Amino acid sequence: MIVLNIIFYSFIIVVSIQIAYYLFIFSKFAFLKPTKETANNKPVSVIVCAKNEAENLRTFLPFILSQEYPGFQVVLINDNSHDETLDVMEEFAEKHNCIKIVNVRPTEAFYGNKKYALTLGIKASKHELLLFTDADCKPSSKYWLADMSSHFNDKKSVVLGYGAYAKVKNSFLNKLIRFETLLTALQYFSFAKAGIPYMGVGRNLAYTKEEFFNANGFIGHIQIRSGDDDLFINQVATEENTAIAFSKKSFTISSPKTTFSDWILQKRRHISTAKHYKPAHRAMLVAFYISQFLFWFLLIPLLISTFNWEIVVVLTALRLIFFYIIFGKTSKKLNEKDLIFFLPFLEIFLIGMQLTIFIKNLIAKPKTWK
Repeated sequence: MIVLNIIFYSFIIVVSIQIAYYLFIFSKFAFLKPTKETANNKPVSVIVCAKNEAENLRTFLPFILSQEYPGFQVVLINDNSHDETLDVMEEFAEKHNCIKIVNVRPTEAFYGNKKYALTLGIKASKHELLLFTDADCKPSSKYWLADMSSHFNDKKSVVLGYGAYAKVKNSFLNKLIRFETLLTALQYFSFAKAGIPYMGVGRNLAYTKEEFFNANGFIGHIQIRSGDDDLFINQVATEENTAIAFSKKSFTISSPKTTFSDWILQKRRHISTAKHYKPAHRAMLVAFYISQFLFWFLLIPLLISTFNWEIVVVLTALRLIFFYIIFGKTSKKLNEKDLIFFLPFLEIFLIGMQLTIFIKNLIAKPKTWK
């Protein structure tokens, strides 16, 4: 009985924490109405860092080059590729004079370090506004560049965008990947609106060259091979300088992983980077994850034992109502409506996968940039 009392009161605390996150933080994005930004039309440098991405460049680069925007440059960074990446870049450059190629050769000090390659690309760019994406991404519309750049102004020097993954029919892994991406976006968009921006995704991210050089680039975390996107944003983003872009025109769409092993390796890199966030940011993310895990973990013995079952059912229903409302609104906003029916199953499975990944990272370090 004493053990069940402890579990019961712990469950009440956990549900309260979860509802507080949904009510006071995640609602800031879920119920946010889009505002039409004034067209910027300032010149932009689109930066794509590629390592062994010849086929992806052939497929996706035309979507960038066909953007409806008055003036932009595309900086293609070949990070010591071993395939035909450089040849493909040169083929495109012959047809499009807006392309600037930066061919990065390995150095002993920065071997295999994407941040070094990106730094060279940023230095070679000719425009103040920088928009980043990956070689396996395509803009969701011809107005991606215009929409992302419209959020820059005298106060806003960082723009966080949404990097979606392509939908694959009848694939549970694809739904899981997109749910995890949806949850991550809900978190970083919501915290940004709450005045606590802490990360962005390199698939769709923009900031000014001045912001980059004022922060001395990636030098503060150059020894950490991953995190060219989220660690940099964690370092420089503030309530005053950060904007978010979430209209469907501003999305990028990436090719998702097709096997659990590849996806787990990708997430291991991401999770290993998060431990380098500012302490306050780590604390708020850990508190959410632990409360999310404990909600399901504590619920099982309470339901089996039927201990105070009426209260447990009410608390469970209350938490799930907030969960569905917030994720329902967010999934519609970010064009992931097909996930709504599967939400609780995806959440439970993701929690288990994240726990597995965390344990794997304690045992061995994950691999980094290709």
